Amino acid sequence: MIDILLVDDETYVTESLELTIPWGELGVTTVFRAASGKEALQILEENAVDLVVTDIRMPGMSGLELIEEVSSRWAHIRCILLTGHSDFQYAKKAIQLQAADYILKPVNDEEFMASVSAAIMSLRDDWDEFDKYHRLLYSRKSDYKILRENLMHDLLLGREITARALGEQLEKYEIVLQPDQPAVMMLIRLTGRFSSMDQQSLDLMEFAVGNIAEEVFGPHFNVWFGRGPHECLVMIIQSQGWTEPAQTNVEELKQPVGTFREHVIRYLQGDLSMVVTAPFQFADLTTAYRKGLGSLVLSGPEESTIIYMDKEPSKRPENDAAQALEELYKPPVLPQLLETKQWEAAARKLNAVFDAADRVCLSREHVYEMYLSVTNAFMYIAHKQGHLVHEIDHAGFDLLLAHQLIQSPDKLRRWATEMLAKLQEELSDQEGVQSRRHVIKQVQEMVTRDAGQDLSVKMIADKVYLHPVYLSKIYKAETGEGLGDYMIRMRMERALYLLKNTNKKIYEITSELGYQNPQYFSKMFKKHYGMTPNEYRDQA
Repeated sequence: MIDILLVDDETYVTESLELTIPWGELGVTTVFRAASGKEALQILEENAVDLVVTDIRMPGMSGLELIEEVSSRWAHIRCILLTGHSDFQYAKKAIQLQAADYILKPVNDEEFMASVSAAIMSLRDDWDEFDKYHRLLYSRKSDYKILRENLMHDLLLGREITARALGEQLEKYEIVLQPDQPAVMMLIRLTGRFSSMDQQSLDLMEFAVGNIAEEVFGPHFNVWFGRGPHECLVMIIQSQGWTEPAQTNVEELKQPVGTFREHVIRYLQGDLSMVVTAPFQFADLTTAYRKGLGSLVLSGPEESTIIYMDKEPSKRPENDAAQALEELYKPPVLPQLLETKQWEAAARKLNAVFDAADRVCLSREHVYEMYLSVTNAFMYIAHKQGHLVHEIDHAGFDLLLAHQLIQSPDKLRRWATEMLAKLQEELSDQEGVQSRRHVIKQVQEMVTRDAGQDLSVKMIADKVYLHPVYLSKIYKAETGEGLGDYMIRMRMERALYLLKNTNKKIYEITSELGYQNPQYFSKMFKKHYGMTPNEYRDQA
């Protein structure tokens, strides 16, 4: 698509050219006409013209003055001079102004078309070169992005490289940092609404965050921004005024760090958790990264904060997370509830676990512990019932899923609730299931609920209206475990919990579990676990 402007104070000339030349054959889509240089400039300011054909002698502004102005303001436009004066000085001046051609009046249509065609071909050659150049430039930048990220990963993970070789690679990849000058590192985790995004959306957000970072820090610092090897973003920052770590003024960063976070919140509607390391020499980059990563993990997956490691805030009590996760291990534990198909109790258990987690700020490691505990329970019951997990949930427990879930307790809660519902639908008793299955379920619910009472097989049999011998027989047939053994196992598991998590005396635990004699309880415990209660508590 080519747009052309015809300029001549003798309007019949431009009218004749507009009407007689087969512009479409030449590839011209629009023809503009002007009767003066001033009118021509106005048209050029308002339209994307590619080619100007102008007369030389015109009142006010000559054609030579017009193409000189065009050349200075629109260097991409081709110009052809049209005149009845075959003066060499005009031709000489036209050549100096890099006019595409010089045509004498009266105009010969074929000569005119040949001149215009040559100018259009020259334009298109330039466009092709421009396009080729930018494709190569884009390809080069794409390759550089990968190479820069690989180099960053190597350095952060401890690859040894000489200062000279590092300097050469930084220069080769157009990274404006000096390996002989101190630096500060910022580790960034996307939080807020970013936590619920899929990976493709996160990639776009990370790209946008990088652009904002370079816009905010770029005017005053040299920065290298990229994705780190441990699922966080990394920015290495240098200032020309820093020569020694001791002279590095981290206070200079606090204003742009705050502005950076504000821009992300305002323009991307998300938030960030950031750790700014203490100043370091490039040789200590790996150590700085490891320390910063540890602080980022401890900040919690959903926490949005800025931590300056030279003034790191006091940490929360170390046992907060352990206390929050205690609900996971209180009997009856999740596998027991799933095994006995106590779906409502299992749902309450999950809610209790995640409610406790919401009251403190868990590290990603603690969230991962929750993930492992819940998924192990789900796999245990699925496999015991002869199912594979991917048959119940096509996503299964793949690594990508695990990575997404441990980003947030809220994500893990939603997934666990949905998975529990799928398990219930797949594994719960259907109408017409034999009555003895229902009896077994009642018995197991009774035992897990009343583990602290002095239950006996006879007492349970009376409650389900069966003879004790018959009850024991069908329980063994259905579960593969004797009812008495099952009751002892539940009591022993309860005993383990009480010994490990309470300061109760042995005789108090004995009474709570329904045993009358502490010596008998100790004997049963040792038979079950190979050590006495006191020995277990000492080693725990």
